[in-house]
Amino acid sequence: MIDGVYVVDKPGGLTSHDVVARLRKQLGTRAIGHAGTLDPMATGVLLLLAGEATKLSSYLTLETKSYRAEVRFGLATDTLDIDGRIEREVAVPPGSLTEAALAGALTAERARSEQTPPVISAIQVGGERAHRLARRGEAPDLPARPVRVVRLELGAVRDDRVELEVTASKGYYVRALARDLGERLGLPACLSALRRTESGGFTLSEALAWPVAPGAVPLSVLEAARRCLPCVELSPEGAARARLGQALSPDHFVAPPASDGPSAWTHAEALVAVGARRDESFRVLRGFGPR
Repeated sequence: MIDGVYVVDKPGGLTSHDVVARLRKQLGTRAIGHAGTLDPMATGVLLLLAGEATKLSSYLTLETKSYRAEVRFGLATDTLDIDGRIEREVAVPPGSLTEAALAGALTAERARSEQTPPVISAIQVGGERAHRLARRGEAPDLPARPVRVVRLELGAVRDDRVELEVTASKGYYVRALARDLGERLGLPACLSALRRTESGGFTLSEALAWPVAPGAVPLSVLEAARRCLPCVELSPEGAARARLGQALSPDHFVAPPASDGPSAWTHAEALVAVGARRDESFRVLRGFGPR
């Protein structure tokens, strides 16, 4: 069994599920997951979690993500990206994409605190994916969700296309960004290219080419935990108690956690548990077994 995180550069044309399925077959285990879905048209950083690393999924997906995006104006599709069915197409009038007009639209987007997700998405509605309902003609009315735009910068502007650099919180859809920019400028718009350049602390510079070469070594579970959680060192007694799922006191740490939120508990260069303060003690949220 291999435990760790494979940082891969996903190519276009594959779903995140396709990538997971291939790695499962390659490694001969079903204990494979991913952190942060990428649409088929998108490329770039995808985190594949193997073995014990799958227990970190909920923490890794909380991290912000960065993208290079291209928005095409004058074209709207049902999926909000270039791969979808065309719903509206118009010529972009000269002078529509001025620096002033784009600056105003981007300023409004930077101030966003909620975003309505695309109907064609993997969001669960009554136990079924929204995209399946939509394709049956039962498109759900998805409520707006809290999001945060950390960084949004304008790049090159060419005819009907605009390049953007985006860093945003979990739950932010860059496809919806294209839709909303178009609405602000009075034009249909869709996402024509997307590349994820960073997911949390994991970047393209360390990404493995896809498919993963046989024998490629993933980042360790401990290193992955260090990148998404504050880390604290357990005493030998604390490590023993944590491995049994028992409550800990401040004395069971070399220095207790500084906050009440989740933290990675380590000992002897191994991840023992993820835990948090509960009332007057520290409790294990997820335990990690040695391999």
